[in-house]
Amino acid sequence: MSTYHPPLDDMRFVLEHVVGLNNLAAHTEMGEINMELIESILTPAAKLASEVLAPINHSGDQEGATLKDGVVTTAKGLKEAYAEYRDGGWNGVPFSIEHGGQELPWLLAFPLQEMWQGANMAFGLCPLLNQGAIEAIHAHGSDTQKKEYLEKMISGEWTGTMNLTEPQAGSDLSVIRAKAEPNGDGTYKIFGQKIYITYGEHNMAENIIHLVLARLPDAPEGVKGISLFIVPKIMRDGTRNDAVCTGIEHKLGIHASPTCTMQFGDKGGAIGTLVGKENEGLKYMFTMMNNARLSVGLQGVAIAEAAYQHALHYAHDREQGTKLTDRKTAVKILDHADVKRQLLTMKSQIEAMRALTYEAALHLDLANQGDALAQAKVDLLTPVVKACATDMAVEVTSIGVQIHGGMGFVEETGAAQFYRDARILPIYEGTNGIQAADLAFRKILRDQGIAIKAYLSEIELLIRDLDQIEDPKFFDLRHGLDSALDALTGATNWVLEAASKDLDSVAASSVPYLNCLGSVAGAAMMIRSAIIAKQQLDHGQGDEEFFKNKIESTHFYITHILPKAEAHAQSVKKGSDSVLAYKF
Repeated sequence: MSTYHPPLDDMRFVLEHVVGLNNLAAHTEMGEINMELIESILTPAAKLASEVLAPINHSGDQEGATLKDGVVTTAKGLKEAYAEYRDGGWNGVPFSIEHGGQELPWLLAFPLQEMWQGANMAFGLCPLLNQGAIEAIHAHGSDTQKKEYLEKMISGEWTGTMNLTEPQAGSDLSVIRAKAEPNGDGTYKIFGQKIYITYGEHNMAENIIHLVLARLPDAPEGVKGISLFIVPKIMRDGTRNDAVCTGIEHKLGIHASPTCTMQFGDKGGAIGTLVGKENEGLKYMFTMMNNARLSVGLQGVAIAEAAYQHALHYAHDREQGTKLTDRKTAVKILDHADVKRQLLTMKSQIEAMRALTYEAALHLDLANQGDALAQAKVDLLTPVVKACATDMAVEVTSIGVQIHGGMGFVEETGAAQFYRDARILPIYEGTNGIQAADLAFRKILRDQGIAIKAYLSEIELLIRDLDQIEDPKFFDLRHGLDSALDALTGATNWVLEAASKDLDSVAASSVPYLNCLGSVAGAAMMIRSAIIAKQQLDHGQGDEEFFKNKIESTHFYITHILPKAEAHAQSVKKGSDSVLAYKF
């Protein structure tokens, strides 16, 4: 049923030309990160995604995971697919050579992750959560913990989880109740229940390493009293730890991914070790969260791409209606102008968010090399990527259902699965409302707008580049970006000024502000792409059809998607009063 094939042409274009591999430092062992090296990695990854992971996406959705006596069995084919993924070395791509990884840049890891998520998002969640756990242990764990856990987690022999949420807590981690009691030997007994634990129990790996937030007996109240613990499923001596899956959720989507309720300590206490210092757990957990938020944005790009390919394939095949100029000639629905508009709505936003997400990955790499300006930019872009790419995914997968018509509403075609799977993305790893608050309060107000103003200056330079191009289509691009930038600048100034008077009004305007910024950021990446595409065309280089289509999809984005930025800006400046005044 699957029609997913990794969009290698666009991935290559963004990597080489739009974001720029030349911005990366040379690899310590492989030398220069160039397209020859990239191609040697992307091609076999695409084969794994399209031939192994994608074919079990729909069947996994239909079968789901099962729980019996604390043991979770994944859907048919997932265990074997994971073994092929693991044995191919794919899990270790971005991680340190010291612990068995390949230490390749995140800019290269992101296209690979996009493939896994686009082919089979329920599968891709397992390595995604493991990735965050590795990052947290690598950044904050002791030398002993790194030696014990990282090599096997990086190889994929073991997988990792994040155990944050509790039934009464939700997104408010200040009220978690899980407890940790010192044993006197450097270990702790963990007691409590965690919910929504992705791959908290499964049959694909030898061991599962849980990272668990809990409170010590003398911990202060609130978020300042949370510590982080490593709690393995299987102990060093081979015995089973007191950490058990007591239930798996019946969900709207991602059925093949077991979402577990984990019970710690029912038989005397699960044994864990403290990560870092006492009461610093929330800070350490954010190492996982920030990493995961960019990856969740990437999931949005990936599943939107899969839904687009599925809809395009259907539009090519489905015959309905006739030509407007010849009522006797039947046509495919792809020939209808409104279906083309819907497909372009899908495609242009996917391209914009892919480029923006890869841009964030580049700056993550530069930040890891000590570039403070790059760190400020990736901090700014993280909530934008997470929220805008995932909201886009819900919209795009819904359009995919629409293009299928009535057949999209039934499970037979598979279009509905993309929509169901995508709906979790704006919710987990911090809801998109939380992303908007993070953007407004932590990324805009905390530095008094320094990072956002630097970003707006980058876009101003892009407008100057457009001034040099004598082409009617590019006049539209310049006018559209200029108007949207003015709107975003006005909205930014409003946020900065309003904060000195009423923080509640900033909170009420934070989501439209994020959407305004996301629309403009996507436009900037698209216009950068179009400029490069025109240069390639002018020099007679590369795939002419690809470059012409890139310019057309950019023009569509600027004329159909970007105008929403001005509406969002108006909501920022005028909309908070009604939000705050209304009484429910």
